[in-house]
Formats: sequence, structure tokens, C-alpha cells
Amino acid sequence: MASAPQSSLPLFYNALEPLSSEAHAAYKLRQADSAPFFVGQHAIPITTDEFVPAQRRLPIVFTTGDDAIPIALMGLNEGVNVFVGDDGKLSDANVYVPAYVRRYPFMLAKLHPDAQEMSLCFDPTAPTIGAFDDGQPLFDGTQPSQVTKDVLSFNEQFEQAGARTANFVKELREMELLMDGEVTIQADGYEQPFIYRGFQIINEEKLGELRGDQLRKIHKSGMLPLIYAHLFSLSLMPDLFNRQMAQGKVVQPQLVM
Repeated sequence: MASAPQSSLPLFYNALEPLSSEAHAAYKLRQADSAPFFVGQHAIPITTDEFVPAQRRLPIVFTTGDDAIPIALMGLNEGVNVFVGDDGKLSDANVYVPAYVRRYPFMLAKLHPDAQEMSLCFDPTAPTIGAFDDGQPLFDGTQPSQVTKDVLSFNEQFEQAGARTANFVKELREMELLMDGEVTIQADGYEQPFIYRGFQIINEEKLGELRGDQLRKIHKSGMLPLIYAHLFSLSLMPDLFNRQMAQGKVVQPQLVM
């Protein structure tokens, strides 16, 4: 899930710059009580490590295409995030915030396409990092501060989870368990149903038809609980729709992706 610093920037990031004790010796990290970059983001990448806690609050689906990734839906229409207000603050304190969001403005990235290792980078346009008078120092002299060490550790764990997630999706594809998804919701007062497409889900029928050796494989690998976490989460689609309806953010009809 990492990208080269100045090309093909991932969601949220306007630029990427490698963190350096020489260039950023005076930089500090401020705590933020809002996340403006999160406003209106309806689909957030998520790792399999997060399926269980996320499925209690958010539907989990997969993007379309051969390079599918799992995403947590925070809205059913593009530009709609029902859990984040226009001020960038969470409107529901109990909603699960994906690690992809929590790692910002940092991420691990390769400085060159042929680089073997990743470097800790940050978005220099983020308002939470800079040469401020207040905040937590990122360096203690020429050495990373504990804050920076913790940030690095979190991002390393995120990348490891990303690798596990890629393997999970690869297995799903090889077993041909992914199929195009569709959600139809008939709202009171509307003649036509609201239909949402543009995502993939796991095919329960094919799951039930797997050979014994395939079932043993996904059970032994730990895939089965993840599959059911995804399937259980789909029951939250109507709740997401109702939240949009209550906020006056339902439009008719539109793809999820």
C-alpha cells in the first residue's frame, strides 16, 4: 500500500517527503481534534487485521478489478462520509477508524522504484507536522524521538498487515470466491429502489461448494473468520443508508465506487 514519494500518491496525501534528522530536526507533531482530509471520504482501504473490529460498525467490501483490495464503507455515495462532520470531527465516537486514516500524515514508501527498503515519509502539507513551538519533537538531537519510533512501528505493522491482506485477496481470487456485489434498498416514500453497485463481495454459494481440501486450507490459514466478518458486515448496508437519509445525503441511484 505504499507509493513512491512523488508519483501516484495514495488517498489523502498531497505530497510525500522522507523524514530526516537533518532537514527536520526542529519538526514537531501536533495533536489534532479534527481530520479535514477525512471529510467526504466514503471508502477507506482496510487490512484483514481490522476486519473483526471494523465489521461491528462498517460494511466491508472489495474494490473491482484484478487488483482488488478490501475497503470499509463510511458512505454509499461518492463524497459522503456519514461519520465525519464538515468540521472534520467524528459524529459517532463509537465508529471504527481504519489504520489507513490513523497513520496520516505518515507512511512508509520507497524513495526509488528499485529501492529494497522503505523509508518513513510524511505529507508536508499536513497541518499537524512542522517546525512549531508546541507539539511533540520528532527528533532528540540526531536520533528519532520516542514519538517517531512509535510512528515508525505503527507504519511497519500497517505494511505487514497490508502484505497479509494481499495474500488473503489472492487466495479469494484463486478460489474464485469474489463476485460483483449489489445492494437494493427500498426506502419509504420512494417508488424506485436505491441500487448500489461497483464493488465486490464474497460469493456465499461458491463458498459452500468448496472442496474439503479447500475448506481445510482456509480454516487452517485463518481465512474463514475473516470471510464471515466480511459477510456479517454487509448487514450494515441499510444502517449506512439510513444514516445518509437522516443527513439528507442520499442521491439516486449511484455506484459505491
